[in-house]
Amino acid sequence: MENQNCTNWLEIDLGVIRANIKNLMEITQRPIMPVVKANAYGLGALEVAKAAGQAGASWFGVARLEEALKLRQGGINHPILVLGYTPPVCIPEAVRNDIRVTVYNLDTASAYHAIAKKTGTKLKIHVKVDSGMGRLGIFPEDGVEFLQDLLTLDGIFVEGMFTHFARADDPQLPTTDWQIDRFGALVAELQAARLKPPLIHAANSAGSIHFARSYFDLVRAGAAIVGINPNPPDSMLPAGFKPAFSWKTRLISVKMMPSGSGIGYGHRYITSKTERIGVIATGYGDGYQRIPGNTVIVHGKMVPVVGGVCMDQCMVQLDGVPEAQIGDEVLLLGTQGMCSITAEDLATLWKTINYDVITSLAERITRIYLD
Repeated sequence: MENQNCTNWLEIDLGVIRANIKNLMEITQRPIMPVVKANAYGLGALEVAKAAGQAGASWFGVARLEEALKLRQGGINHPILVLGYTPPVCIPEAVRNDIRVTVYNLDTASAYHAIAKKTGTKLKIHVKVDSGMGRLGIFPEDGVEFLQDLLTLDGIFVEGMFTHFARADDPQLPTTDWQIDRFGALVAELQAARLKPPLIHAANSAGSIHFARSYFDLVRAGAAIVGINPNPPDSMLPAGFKPAFSWKTRLISVKMMPSGSGIGYGHRYITSKTERIGVIATGYGDGYQRIPGNTVIVHGKMVPVVGGVCMDQCMVQLDGVPEAQIGDEVLLLGTQGMCSITAEDLATLWKTINYDVITSLAERITRIYLD
């Protein structure tokens, strides 16, 4: 779809995504598993996955089986790993579609085994290790016994083992090195016992930047692929990585409002003189948060959002942009001229994180793919 047809849209540069993946492969010298969960951080899982495959990605990671099935239905044939929980009733579908699932307790593994046996095909699994995240996973100290137990279940094949870092985006802290040590000790134990699975993986985006010891056999990355910093300013992507997206809307009204006019619900802004007020076609229904202090870019100039953000629209003060008129593009995220608004900028204003900013962008926002 051409952007002339849109009032609110994301522009996603697939060439940037391919370049980010190639940069990551160059840094790590490992196969890359782009994590395209949450609709590829809001950018469109299928389109991002296709671009990533063209760039040489070897695997894909998702949070849920439903996400994996959408990739399969869209023609993605790479190995796909579900990083979260999969209900046992869904295992036949995982087997039919050659989708790997995660295991982190024996009862669930046994249930998977019993169901997979009935299909006549082994289910491929990856074991999740809790090396210090405090979320999903077996403890490293239980790893050898757990792998021994899994070997008695002939309906499954233990293809991989992985862990997740809690603080890789704070590289000055000792936590990640401690996690790598715990996980690495288990890997060595399994190697000695001839139980080590073929694929070991640990590094997320921040881990791939700061901790070369975490690379193992495969690197998982989400933020680095789409070009957002894992934890600014403590963890920034290296030179060469770029954001793969911008968010745009349009001016849909421009008029002169008399002094003393209330603007928007609750009259949270009242004009102090005759002011040029515009309306743009975005609101909290699109993921644009109702936080005072928002700014947008019009004709290369920063202008303030005034009044309360509405569900579908919000108002901007245009006295500084006399050339602005109905139909003009308005930039919510991205760069225009000398002005820039990043996901990190919005995260700071909205008191959240940049991941939240982009994953919260509504489905109704049109996605336009540039190549």
